[in-house]
Amino acid sequence: MLSRLVLTDYRNHPTLSLAPGAGLVVLTGENGAGKTNVLEAVSLLAPGRGLRRANLGQIARADGPGGFGVAATLTDAVEIATGTRADSPERRVLRVQGAAAATTVLAEWLSVLWLTPAMDRLFVESAGGRRRFLDRLVLALAPGHAHHALRYDAAMRARNRLLGDLRSADPAWLSALEAQLAEHGAAIDVARRDTVTLLDLALADAPPGPFARARLRLEGWEGDDAPLIDALRQGRARDAAAGRTLAGPHRSDLIVTHRDKDQSAALASTGEQKALLLGIVLAHADLVAQRTGAKPVLLLDEVAAHLDPRRRAALFERLADGGQTWMTGTEDALFAGINDATRLRLGD
Repeated sequence: MLSRLVLTDYRNHPTLSLAPGAGLVVLTGENGAGKTNVLEAVSLLAPGRGLRRANLGQIARADGPGGFGVAATLTDAVEIATGTRADSPERRVLRVQGAAAATTVLAEWLSVLWLTPAMDRLFVESAGGRRRFLDRLVLALAPGHAHHALRYDAAMRARNRLLGDLRSADPAWLSALEAQLAEHGAAIDVARRDTVTLLDLALADAPPGPFARARLRLEGWEGDDAPLIDALRQGRARDAAAGRTLAGPHRSDLIVTHRDKDQSAALASTGEQKALLLGIVLAHADLVAQRTGAKPVLLLDEVAAHLDPRRRAALFERLADGGQTWMTGTEDALFAGINDATRLRLGD
């Protein structure tokens, strides 16, 4: 977990230094105070594009000198710093213990998972959002997943470009790219299925409570249906006509149902969908703690405002079990039921 966080020219924060404690970290303040910006900065300490998936050039403070910085100290004294420079606003720089590093190594140091109001429609929108949510769960149990995902995406983009002019494409280069897709795609599929299986078992064993229990399964492409490399080679003409690759783990979908109602999550009420998401995240945090000895850092943006008092009290009680959880809200009263927390009011 984090013991120190420093932001420099990050969105609306010219400079901000926070010293969060273990356990619950409550950020309050008026709308526009920059509460979600702080959570986004923490999310950039994990592989990927953060909780907003924003372009790097959009993050630097609008009236600043250009570029931004996020620096953190973890409780085991590991120093992580990331950001951009004014002369290369779209190029992310990362240093771990003062040495340059690739963003994929972040998963080896810190596990971060988040829920934002924008994710409330996760179950009714595109499969891409559910895959990203699942991959964040996978990363906490298999840090190497970030490497495989990065290499897979790079090989797929290169193959799609070659297929743009299939008649002049180099067959040997196509075969090499397809071999990379098969190698990394198989690793991605195995890690996802292992995580889904473990998490589904954990949810099944959990007693009924205030948060709806989900049933999980992975649907779509399966690595054991047929070797991916054969599907890619045989599908070159089809993929060239479609303008994209139509076989592989990037076509999978996380299917979620309300376990106790045997109902698709997409058909559940808005409140039930929020409860299903929270139930998945909380069960996952417990699973990670069992497997690794430490819970992931949770970022829960405006979560208390969308829960009834009973579920709110149950959430706070559950989060008090351990791990570092950052929560935001406009009103202190939303967090009145919390006895022990680091409370920070932005804008004062």
